[in-house]
Amino acid sequence: MAAPQLSVVIPVYNEEAGLPALFARLYPALDALGVRYEAIFVNDGSRDRSAAILAEQFQRRPDVTRVILFNGNYGQHLAIMAGFAHTRGTRIVTLDADLQNPPEEIGRLLAKMDEGYDYVGTIRRMRQDTGFRRSASRAMNWVRERITNVRMTDQGCMLRAYSRAIVDTINSCREVNTFIPALAYTFAQRPTEIEVGHEERAAGETKYSIYKLIRLNFDLVTGFSVVPLEVFSLAGIAISVCSFAFVLYLAVRRLIVGPEAEGLFTLFGIAFFLLGIALFGIGLLGEYIGRIYEQVRQRPRYLIEAVLEVEADRAAAPEERRSVKSVG
Repeated sequence: MAAPQLSVVIPVYNEEAGLPALFARLYPALDALGVRYEAIFVNDGSRDRSAAILAEQFQRRPDVTRVILFNGNYGQHLAIMAGFAHTRGTRIVTLDADLQNPPEEIGRLLAKMDEGYDYVGTIRRMRQDTGFRRSASRAMNWVRERITNVRMTDQGCMLRAYSRAIVDTINSCREVNTFIPALAYTFAQRPTEIEVGHEERAAGETKYSIYKLIRLNFDLVTGFSVVPLEVFSLAGIAISVCSFAFVLYLAVRRLIVGPEAEGLFTLFGIAFFLLGIALFGIGLLGEYIGRIYEQVRQRPRYLIEAVLEVEADRAAAPEERRSVKSVG
């Protein structure tokens, strides 16, 4: 069996309602490219019938379909990491299963790579999201650009294309928590971006709550920069100097004017402000220490229950291969 030229990695989590529509559009779009390809679906511990539907699709198109089944829910980015570890293509494209990014756009990403780029990011055109999500995304883009060297116009769009060299480098990383588009950007020699279409979800609901979005951005910030720690250190020095000057002023005033109680609430306000700064700093330090803690445990990042694929050396008589293994 010849190695595919294109690998498409699609994480799946509770997408039972939308998978038939995805199959109906994905395979014709890939067939139309005229290249050897493989579609790798990673079931991230779905609680609905997503795994069964993926197994059925594997039976229909075993020549180009591969299915990785997690034994639990580990998150979208680890699902993509598992897909990367199983890719065989010279070019790899990531795609969400909700059809918000049309699979018909994959050809445009590959055409851009033909121009010599090794990483093609995307910008959602006429984004079909709520105003709050668009505003929050712009705010996080602004913060990220000022504290990291990662330059992405739209960090939330998962439709992206990577060269084989970049994916191999990502696979060699052993980070527990990371943000794949940003990690790939740091390894790219010639990155670029293009605009792509954006549609409403075909079915189901978003899997990213506000909490998960905040966690994702913490991973992005703490995983690619120590600027927050440096800023907090500088803020601590500035506040300490101001506090010392203020205490010195109060001491001199007491000697000149005498004791007074009118400034008591001002002191309370200052104390609460300093406590707030301290608590924020402790939380920030906790983020970095937490990343170190998760890393040094060296536990497997995810566990694979089974892999459905055709044995490469049995292409004449394809059969399903199932394996159970853990990946660290």
